[in-house]
Amino acid sequence: MVKMRSHMVWLNLPNMPTPVKVLFIGYLLVIGLGLLMAGLQIMLTHGMADGKPGLSMDDIVYSYYGNRTNSKIEAKLHGSMKEMGTPESHLEIIKWVRAGSTEADWNAHIKDVFKENCTGCHGVIPGLPNFNKYEDAKSVAKIDEGASVQSLTRVSHIHLFGIAFIFFLMGFIFSFAIGVPRVLKIVVMAFPFAFLIVDVASWWLTKYSPHFAWFTMIGGIGYSLASTYMWFVSMYEMLILSRNGKIYGNAWEADMKAWGVDPDKQPEAS
Repeated sequence: MVKMRSHMVWLNLPNMPTPVKVLFIGYLLVIGLGLLMAGLQIMLTHGMADGKPGLSMDDIVYSYYGNRTNSKIEAKLHGSMKEMGTPESHLEIIKWVRAGSTEADWNAHIKDVFKENCTGCHGVIPGLPNFNKYEDAKSVAKIDEGASVQSLTRVSHIHLFGIAFIFFLMGFIFSFAIGVPRVLKIVVMAFPFAFLIVDVASWWLTKYSPHFAWFTMIGGIGYSLASTYMWFVSMYEMLILSRNGKIYGNAWEADMKAWGVDPDKQPEAS
């Protein structure tokens, strides 16, 4: 009967069985592309909140606290919706808002302006105000107080559940990396979760005070850097380091020894 040591010398990214590598690499490629698309989406939405390209502190403040000198629809027309419709339609909508956004003016003319320039999305896509209805248009003609409690609740639970699951699987893969100091590995794996909490908490804090917008920037940069490091180390070890033919041993061995367990002294498994 062939006996094997129980600590499994192949349990590391370079020596991982090929089917498992394919699974890990496929996941990391898709997640990497997804994170890039998420960054692009942020730049095209929050990044245009102040009407200028690139993510800035003003963008974060306008997105969560609001631009309380203007109505929400004015802020959008000067920001992320600037390229939608025509300058003339923007001017007509803003004049209607500043004149009190009355239903009489809506029925006389403004609803046709919305129909020609806005209802292709706002009237079709679920979750967006339906600009076929006066009540929905009137609701965004009020002073811009940023994200609503309802939208923050929805987005917060989606991020906390969804992104935490992404970081869990990425951290699990990274836990098999070799050559990374034990303390550094633990810190890098914990950082995305900590910064994700900071990020989501900052949305709620910024909703009530613009001074907390810095925390949104810190949270996003923090978990982006940590996850990027884990992604590149994991891909390098599976695609490049694995080609030198070395056997690196159990990547979890350092943790086992830290807990007083010596894998070399464990009973042999049949």
